[in-house]
Amino acid sequence: MQSHRPTAIQPLDITPQPRSSLSTSMNSRGRSSSLLKVEHVGSSTVEDLDQNTYVNNNANWVDAKGAWLIHVVLICVGKIIIDAIPGMEPQVSWTLVNLVYLALSYLMFHWVTGIPFQSDMHGGAYDDLTLWEQIDDGAQYTPAKKWLFSVPCVLFLASTHYTNYNPWLFGVNLCALIFALLPKLPQLHRQRVRFLADDRSGASTPVTLSFPPSGASTPVNGGTPPVIITESHFR
Repeated sequence: MQSHRPTAIQPLDITPQPRSSLSTSMNSRGRSSSLLKVEHVGSSTVEDLDQNTYVNNNANWVDAKGAWLIHVVLICVGKIIIDAIPGMEPQVSWTLVNLVYLALSYLMFHWVTGIPFQSDMHGGAYDDLTLWEQIDDGAQYTPAKKWLFSVPCVLFLASTHYTNYNPWLFGVNLCALIFALLPKLPQLHRQRVRFLADDRSGASTPVTLSFPPSGASTPVNGGTPPVIITESHFR
C-alpha cells in the first residue's frame, strides 16, 4: 500500500501592511461648487401612483367657487389698510400693495413645497413640488393658471398708472413682477435654481479605486505579532 504523505503547507505571513502604502491610492477630489446650478425635480412611476391615490386638496381649492375672487378681495383690503396709515401717499400706497401681493404669492405658490396636511396619504409624492406645480396635476395653460398669471400683470398696470409713471417706482414694480412671473413659465416647470450650490453627493469622489480607511490606525511596529501557520497545526 502506498502511504499518503501530508502535503507541506508553506508558512503564511499575514503581517499587516504599513498604512503609508495605502495613502497613494486614497487620493481624492474634494467637493465642487458652482455659482449657479439648475436642478430638475423628476418623477417616477411610484410617485405618480401615490399622487393619484387620493385627491390633493392642497391644490384643488384654486378651482373652487370664490377662489379667484379672493385675490381681488385681498388686494382691495390691503389697499384700504395701507391707505389708513397716516401720511401715506397714493404712489407709495400702490407700490406697496403691488410688492406685498407679489411677495405673498411667490411665497405661497413658488417657495413652500409639499402638503401641509395629510402628507402621509400620498407617500411623500408632493414633498419636492411647489403649490404651482401641484395645481391641475402639473398641466400648463389651465384656466386657474391663466388667472393666477394675469392678476399680477393687471395689478402692475394699475400701480404703474396710479404712480404717474414714475421711472423709479416703475423699475421696482417691473423687477418684482418679473421675479414673480418667471417661476410660472412652462419652461421652468420642476426646475430649481440654486445659488452657490455644493456637490452634496456625500464623501469626496475617489480618483483611484481603493478601500476607505478603517478609522483606527493600523500598527506597523509592535502590537500583535504575525501569525505563522505551519504543517504542525494540521496534525
